[in-house]
Order: sequence, then C-alpha cells, then structure tokens
Amino acid sequence: MTAQHGAPESQTQSQTLGALVHQLTQQVPELIRSEIRLAQAEVAQKGKRAGVGIGMFSVAGLLAFFALACLVTTAILALALVVDAWLAALVVALALVAAAAVAGVVGRSKVAEAAPPAPERAIEGIKEDIATVKGGHHG
Repeated sequence: MTAQHGAPESQTQSQTLGALVHQLTQQVPELIRSEIRLAQAEVAQKGKRAGVGIGMFSVAGLLAFFALACLVTTAILALALVVDAWLAALVVALALVAAAAVAGVVGRSKVAEAAPPAPERAIEGIKEDIATVKGGHHG
C-alpha cells in the first residue's frame, strides 16, 4: 500500500503533518503580531474618542459652573427679600451640598458600571485563534 510516487502511505501522512506543523509554527507568531496590532489600533481609537469627549465635558463643566454661580446668586438675592441675607445664603448653600451629595452618589455608580476600555474585538479574535489551533470551532 503506497501513496503517490511509491512512498509508503504513513510516510506521506507524516510529511504532510510535518509540513502543517512547520506552517503553523511560522504563521502563529505573525497571527499573534497582527492581533496585537489590532488591539493597539482599537485602544488608540477609543483613547482619541475619550480625549475629545473629556475636553468637551471640561468646557461644558466650566460653562455650567458660571451659570450655576449666577443662579446661586439669584437664589440668594431672591431669598434675601424674605429672610435675612445670611440665612438666605445658608439655605442655598445647604441645598447645594445636598445636590452635590446626590450627584456624587450617581456619578460613582455610573463609573462602577462603565466597562473597561479593553480591545474587545482583538481579544475575541485571539480567543477564536486559540480555539482553532486547539481544534475547537472554525470561524
């Protein structure tokens, strides 16, 4: 029982297996490098988006601060028409402290819910590559 060119069938299979192993050892490092490049690009893209968003939030925060200062002054002046000025300022300050506490609690919970900026597609690609190499699923 011989395969093509008179070589024994087991020798042909081992040569084919050897060639496959050789190809695999050459292709796996390149595959890993390409997955790392994808991860770097994905993280860089997310970082740029986050940077622009943080800048816009900073501008919005500064403008909101000035608007809030005007509203606080208006509230104190309006309340001072009814009670003493010091009491009006104290009431408004306590209201601001309560609002700050609520905002802090909500903000903390939102930060805790946020997903880490991990390169999700690259990680999934690596998992698929490992599964393929192990003989798991293909695709």
